[in-house]
Amino acid sequence: MNYGPLIFLAAFFALAGSWFGFVLTPQIQVGQLQQTNTVPDGVTYPLARPGLAREGLDVYRANGCAACHSQQVRQTGTEAEVLLTEIGTNSAAVVKTIATVKTNFSDADLNASLPLTVLRGEDKPKSDALAKALGGAGAKAEVWIVPVGPDIARGWGKRRSVAEDFLYDSPVMPGSQRIGPDLANVGSRLPDANWHLLHLYNPKIVAGSPMPPYRFLFEKRRIERAPSPDALQLTGDLAPVKDYEIVPKPAARALAAYLTSLHANAPLFNAPLTLPAPAPQSTNAPAGGTTNAPAAGATNTPAK
Repeated sequence: MNYGPLIFLAAFFALAGSWFGFVLTPQIQVGQLQQTNTVPDGVTYPLARPGLAREGLDVYRANGCAACHSQQVRQTGTEAEVLLTEIGTNSAAVVKTIATVKTNFSDADLNASLPLTVLRGEDKPKSDALAKALGGAGAKAEVWIVPVGPDIARGWGKRRSVAEDFLYDSPVMPGSQRIGPDLANVGSRLPDANWHLLHLYNPKIVAGSPMPPYRFLFEKRRIERAPSPDALQLTGDLAPVKDYEIVPKPAARALAAYLTSLHANAPLFNAPLTLPAPAPQSTNAPAGGTTNAPAAGATNTPAK
């Protein structure tokens, strides 16, 4: 009996199944992604990177940076917080309401600056119930959703990474190893391009860094009429000899521009994050005043 047609069909369906699973399905899921809007401002996200930063993506790829750094902040879940924003006129009722869920809460705790976190690490139904009860007591409270996870605790991001973050990056290099820290939101943590240039030239400015120096991205040249404004400020053993300076090449400047453009902290519907509103500027505000702000990564529940 000739089994050739059956073998051909089996091989065909095996290859077709693999193609559907590894090529077509991802294309259907993320291949047609469009720009989305942030929450609640409705700002278009993401925007294409400016020219120099776009060139820096090619430098990032050419130097194998993705082999040691990832660009994907992971999130294990969320927690709810209740923030007291106004006490109202009946502070005794407010204290009594909070004490039903936080037994050690007292009048003295209300003396702290507002907003005051009165409940943390609970589920959303319990937090909603407390916020509603505080409203009944004449106070005002907000429920915030706080993304949690090891990456967020390290300060690498304020929310998980999503496919929209990479919409205008081609090729996408999320990476898989973390010999160095995650870079998905490094532009927010370290917005100074000069710091990145100095770090590329001398990674040891970060104690214990295993990163090799990328000094081939810089050039040593004689100072002509005046020092270059782009020259690195080096001291000690790294300082160039007299009348010389270390200046970044165009590739180094492009790479620094790319790193400072990495901001994956926009609040999205599928990765909600509401950043605290900036404090109003007041000429009567005491110098060095502090507020009891929500924990890092706190998110306000978006209205859909």
